[in-house]
Amino acid sequence: MTRHVPALVVGGGISGLVCAYALQKAGIEVLLVEASGRPGGVINSLSRDGYLLELGPQSFSGTAQLRSLCAELGISDQLLEAPAKAPRYVLVNGKLQAVPMSPPALFTSSLVDRSTKWALVRDIFGKSVPPEDDESVADFVRRKFSDQLLDRLVGPFVSGVHAGDPEKLSLRSAFPQLYEAERTAGSIVRGMMRLAKAKKGPRERPALHTFREGNETLVRALASKLGSTILTGTRAAALSRENDGAFLVSLEGGFSDSLSARSVILATPADVSEKLLAQLDPSFQSLLALVEYAAVAVVSLGYARKHLGHSLEGFGFLVPRSAGLRILGTVWNSSLFPGRAPEGHALLTSFVGGATDPAAAKLNPEELSALVRREIAPLLSTESAPSFCNVTIWPRALPQYNLGHANRLASINKNLLRFPGIFLTGNYLRGPAIGACIEQAFAGAEEVKAYAA
Repeated sequence: MTRHVPALVVGGGISGLVCAYALQKAGIEVLLVEASGRPGGVINSLSRDGYLLELGPQSFSGTAQLRSLCAELGISDQLLEAPAKAPRYVLVNGKLQAVPMSPPALFTSSLVDRSTKWALVRDIFGKSVPPEDDESVADFVRRKFSDQLLDRLVGPFVSGVHAGDPEKLSLRSAFPQLYEAERTAGSIVRGMMRLAKAKKGPRERPALHTFREGNETLVRALASKLGSTILTGTRAAALSRENDGAFLVSLEGGFSDSLSARSVILATPADVSEKLLAQLDPSFQSLLALVEYAAVAVVSLGYARKHLGHSLEGFGFLVPRSAGLRILGTVWNSSLFPGRAPEGHALLTSFVGGATDPAAAKLNPEELSALVRREIAPLLSTESAPSFCNVTIWPRALPQYNLGHANRLASINKNLLRFPGIFLTGNYLRGPAIGACIEQAFAGAEEVKAYAA
């Protein structure tokens, strides 16, 4: 006999968990199915040999909605905040140089030359108009500023946040505020100031957070609230529409049966959503297949502090592609948050791969560990081998908001109008950060509630 549920969430990453939680809180009976053996997706914390590792995102920006969710879940007291003034570094000419964190600091920094600084002055007092066609991040920076700013600051930042290629990444999709700032004010600086003033609510200082026992604290709290609503080890294998407008979903794995649901929320990666939606309409396949993903290897190394010549005071460093190294950057975890390494030791997490080096994530763990050790050793003044190592490879770590992304989303949403009751949420839509996924998931839950009313 087919079981009926008002709402079915497919996918138990942070987007699916938050959406299911919001629906449950609204009094809508919901079931969540997750193909793997655990919820949380790439948010995965691991305690091993006295180290507390993040196998995916190392921290997250503390948005108002995220903090409100933590309060509801009763985990606010477990939040940790990184030092606000922790310097960030970028590798330039073989040395780690502090990144200026404001326009005034950039003017006095030796990181960029006079022509780049003059371009910043032109932006402040001048006016420019963005092109009508979608523009890459790289083309935008060259047009507005300089190749040097792209190489030394913007490119490394894009690698650190999106693991992306600035030559392919769409500015208006990946960094919509920058696009809007130029479009509305003709200036990035003036436009960003205008957007900040227009933002409702108290002005908040940007801050990076984690939890005392790791980012997975949020996942565990959500899973606890959802309880038996979550079915892990269960995959949605087929999707079809019934005569009454509901949807029939065939499940495989821990719960092998069919479910009938009035609302189906796909909180799965683009390729998984593609396979299911293509069963309703083949045109979904061509649209979702165009969403590319970057593979990333996360390499965590532990060192005795006495074997490191660098103070490790700060957030960590990013590496321009022109430096000729394969690591994208390194986070100094134990400098940011307590309890990340045993006493007298340091935990460093490096990232390899991304859109500009897809072959890197195909190396085996031993090769990746050796590569990272070799490349960070001269930067941190150490000749000693690490006392701890952990390697995690994510073949599809981060979606790429490449050129044409906004048009693809518009076409997908247009197709969805023909299938009322199907909803999408996830990190490939409108922001891959944890806070952005939470915002999208709550918004998706509101749409489901309106449809169910």
